[in-house]
Amino acid sequence: MAELNIRKDGRAGRITLNRPKALNALTYGMCLAIDDALRDWRDDPEVALVLIDAEGDRAFCAGGDIAEMYATGTSGDYSYGRKFWFDEYRMNARIADYGKPVVSFLQGFTMGGGVGVGCHGSHRIVGETSQIAMPECGIGLVPDVGGSFLLARAPGRLGEYLGTTGARMGPADAILAGFADTFVPEADWPALKSALVEAGDAGQIGARTTPAPDGTLDRHRDEIDALFAGETAGDILRTLRHAEGEFAATAMKTFSRAAPLSAACTVEMMHRLRGGTDMRRALELEYRFTYRSMEHADFLEGIRAAIIDKDRTPKWRHSGADAVPAVDVSRMLMPLGENALTFEEELA
Repeated sequence: MAELNIRKDGRAGRITLNRPKALNALTYGMCLAIDDALRDWRDDPEVALVLIDAEGDRAFCAGGDIAEMYATGTSGDYSYGRKFWFDEYRMNARIADYGKPVVSFLQGFTMGGGVGVGCHGSHRIVGETSQIAMPECGIGLVPDVGGSFLLARAPGRLGEYLGTTGARMGPADAILAGFADTFVPEADWPALKSALVEAGDAGQIGARTTPAPDGTLDRHRDEIDALFAGETAGDILRTLRHAEGEFAATAMKTFSRAAPLSAACTVEMMHRLRGGTDMRRALELEYRFTYRSMEHADFLEGIRAAIIDKDRTPKWRHSGADAVPAVDVSRMLMPLGENALTFEEELA
């Protein structure tokens, strides 16, 4: 069975993720194929819009397929992971900058690499089952695939909160945080897709839009802004330790599960990117971290603990977010020189 179903259908170029048993986890080959399709359709007069969806009802895409990254990385070969991220981030940028409407249907889990495919288009549709998150800090990475850009533009300190805790967003929360645009009941999705394919007009979405069910982020906004206002991850940790209330206690628990170096770098990235308008700058900053993540951070240990051995007891490089020296953050986020992420091909 093909990992992707890529075809032209009516006035639409269609990309359907087709690994439902693997929660449509994104492989390196899928990244390349999506990028190729977008390039092919860019100047195709028969394609008026791009429609991205996925098979199965559990997930649009629950993340990247990182088994090969772990296998190669633990053998001391970091080149595969670096190439994967390099090409994936370029594909994410192409979606964000695409000259035609890109409509995505985000059912179930949309996490990590799924955010990179589904949350940068022009029309991002969520439904009742949608659960969107950036849980990378829990495996020793930082929010990437352009997720740092979305988080840094989220209201108040939602970016720091969502990025360091990996908290899941339902449909209303995803719209509030800027990861989605529109709620359409999932029972209406088949008819909407048919209308989009037939007309090639994203304006068809408006007639089927309804208010999303109430979320949770809005009522905790003031508390999140107070708890996550620190200049560093260590400041946030100290604030959480002395805070009272159920929400603060839950936030403390989830924040403490993050790899300390990842949390520290995520907070720094939020500060550098806040208010920015160029997603490519965010992708380039993310790549500085991921390029170094196997050799100098906690990625391999995070994958071991969460996915390989599943003991859920990672041995992080630092004892806590307040034990991460500023120089360690600077080293992870310093420019890569000749190894930097570039986008020249897209500009040619």
